[in-house]
Amino acid sequence: MARALGADGIIYSGDNDEKMLEGIEDVVDRWGGKFFVTYESKGDKALAMHHRKGFSIVHLTMYGIPLQKKIKEIRKKKNVLIVVGGEKVWGNVYDQADYNIAVTNQPHSEIAALTLFLHEYFKGKELEKKFKGKIKIVPQDHGKKVVNNEKE
Repeated sequence: MARALGADGIIYSGDNDEKMLEGIEDVVDRWGGKFFVTYESKGDKALAMHHRKGFSIVHLTMYGIPLQKKIKEIRKKKNVLIVVGGEKVWGNVYDQADYNIAVTNQPHSEIAALTLFLHEYFKGKELEKKFKGKIKIVPQDHGKKVVNNEKE
């Protein structure tokens, strides 16, 4: 979802999942776009490194300030790294983040939070994003149409 909605890539920590990595690389290869995925065993160290490189760190958490109160300010930042944690997000991410942002203050999925954040961040323009890949969906009222752009 992050790729489809305009993110440049993901950095993940926790368990190193080679199958997930391969799956994402396959999607990018077939569907197009520029998107990277990397693994960092220590997520908090990756945050510190990106902070030093000038990134603004946005942590999506139900405990944060409402998205609608900070999104205009965040849009002005040149480089943004969004942190989406699960149950075991390291405690100091709340201190490392420049922004602790809540999509709502109710329990919700991390993917839903990221989706809504990206939609607000890009002002809905991400829904018009075009990808040049090996395959493409042709929108239909009924049925399915997939075009294979690969030259054989």
